Amino acid sequence: MTPPADAPKSAKGQALSGPQVIARLASLEGWKLWGDGDTLAIEKTFRFDSYLQTIAFANAVAFMAEQQDHHPDMLLTYRHCSVRWRSHDVGGISPRDLRCAALVDALAAPEQAGSAID
Repeated sequence: MTPPADAPKSAKGQALSGPQVIARLASLEGWKLWGDGDTLAIEKTFRFDSYLQTIAFANAVAFMAEQQDHHPDMLLTYRHCSVRWRSHDVGGISPRDLRCAALVDALAAPEQAGSAID
């Protein structure tokens, strides 16, 4: 049975307000807002010493995302991996995105976890 269009969002949560996102983003080092309006997301770019380290990290993020049933957009280049979170089902940034961002930070080596590229 499909819930009515005006029913509250699922257990996956609701979009956070702008001030809520800003306040919570402060606790995630190196993550920043990306996009505008319907494309607003949080993003961080991680830097690695080699292509293989970059791919290993991307695979670890993919495995974690599958476990969380929440999948980011990722952009891979030779020594960089950008990870972008947005909850399409709630039309914005949700607490789930911020939780997953923290999990991604935990996957990165300690010296890389706060090393974002502007």
